Amino acid sequence: QVRLVESGGGSVQPGGSLRLSCAVSGLTWSPYCMVWFRQAAGKEHEGVARIDSDGSTRYADSVKGRFTISKDSRTLYLQMKNLKAEDTAMYYCAADGALCGDRWIHAWDFFSAWGQGTQVTVSS
Repeated sequence: QVRLVESGGGSVQPGGSLRLSCAVSGLTWSPYCMVWFRQAAGKEHEGVARIDSDGSTRYADSVKGRFTISKDSRTLYLQMKNLKAEDTAMYYCAADGALCGDRWIHAWDFFSAWGQGTQVTVSS
């Protein structure tokens, strides 16, 4: 079974940077899709970045050019730069044993595994 544990969140000023980490264990699926989701207060989960088992990446328009998703053998990362107030949210990593598909941004309910989240707060 897959276990995902997020870390690295915190409070930063607008324009700042932060790197989130997701410790991954038990991920033996092939193919797979891994997504960084976020949930702002009172809003639905929103996918912001994805990476699949061949290393292909894709980003939501709201973060493209500012966020970078990457992974190594044990950890999924989200490098966040030029942070904005609207990036404030709880950030989660999630995984599923399937291709990501075109509707990944709104696919939180379909993922098989997810972490407990790490809070990112961007304010002055």
